[in-house]
Amino acid sequence: MNTRTYIRLFAAAAAVITCLMLRTAAGCCAALGVLAAFLLVEGIVTDMRRKRRLTELTDYITRVQDDLSLAAPECSDEGLTGILQSEIYKVVALLREQYSAEKDRKEYMSDMLSDISHQIKTPLTAIQLMTELLEQSDLDAEKRMQYAEKIDSQVGRITWLIRNLLTLSQLEAGVLKMKPTAVGLSELMGDIRTSLEIMAEVRGVTLEFEMPDAEIDADRHWLREALMNIIKNCIEHTDEGGYVRVNGTQNNICTELTIEDNGSGISEKDLPHIFERFYKADNSSPQSVGIGLALAKNIINAHSGIIAVSSTKGKGTVFTVKLYTVF
Repeated sequence: MNTRTYIRLFAAAAAVITCLMLRTAAGCCAALGVLAAFLLVEGIVTDMRRKRRLTELTDYITRVQDDLSLAAPECSDEGLTGILQSEIYKVVALLREQYSAEKDRKEYMSDMLSDISHQIKTPLTAIQLMTELLEQSDLDAEKRMQYAEKIDSQVGRITWLIRNLLTLSQLEAGVLKMKPTAVGLSELMGDIRTSLEIMAEVRGVTLEFEMPDAEIDADRHWLREALMNIIKNCIEHTDEGGYVRVNGTQNNICTELTIEDNGSGISEKDLPHIFERFYKADNSSPQSVGIGLALAKNIINAHSGIIAVSSTKGKGTVFTVKLYTVF
C-alpha cells in the first residue's frame, strides 16, 4: 500500500474512534461528515496532482524528442503514475544509449571510409602517373616494362587492401565463420617458416621455431593468416642481426604461442592501440597500412582465443596467443 492509502485508513480509523468516544448520533454524524469532507478534498488534491504530473510527463516526452540528452526529472510519485513515469524514463534511457551507439558507429564508419580512401588514393595516384608516362611515344621498351610492373604492383596492393578489409569487416560482423579441423602445430609452423624465410633473410633476421608435436582444433587457413601477420610484424621491426623466436606449449586448457623479437619495441603511447584498424605506430614503415594486427586479433578471437602484447621500447616485443581447447 502507498502513503495515500495509509492516510485514508488513518482518517477512517480516527472517525470511528471519535464516534465510539462521543457515543451520540450527532457526534457520529459530525465525525463522518468531517471524514467525508477530508476524503473529498484529498481526492480532489490527488486528482489535481496526478493531472499536473501527467502534464509534466507529456511535456517531458515532447521536449525529449528533440533533445535526448535532457535529464529526467526526479521520480517521486507512487502508484500507477509513478510506474508510468519510471517506465517512460527507462525507455528514454534506452533510446539515449541506442542513439549514442548509432552516433559512435557513424563516426567510426566515417573515419574508416576516410582511412580507406586515403589508403587507396596513394596507389591510384601512382597508377595514374605511370599510365601517363606510358603514353609517351618515345618511351623505350625497358622503361615501358618497368612502369607496367609498377602498375601491376600497385593494383595488387589495392586488391590486397580490399580483400583484407572485407575479411576484417566480416569477422567484426560475425559473418565469417571459422571451420575448425585437426591441425598439426609443427606442420603449420613449418609452413609459416618456409613462407617467411626469404623475408627474414633479406632483413638479416634469424627465425627460430620450437613447437610441441601436438594438434589443435582450428581453421588452418585463417589461423595461418593471423600468425603470419604477427610474425611478419616482428620481422619488419627487428634490425639486422636480430631474432624472432616462436615457441609453443600445450596443456589440457589451451595451446599457448609466444612470438618474441629483440627489435625496436613499441612505445607506451602506441601499445594500447596496435590492434586497432588502420593504427600506425611512430616506427611503422611507409608501406604499412595498419590492418595486419587488427586482422590477426579478430581471427584469434573468432577461435575463442586471446592475444596480448608486452613491449619495451628499444628492447623488443612479445606477443602471446592463447587458443583454448573448447572451440
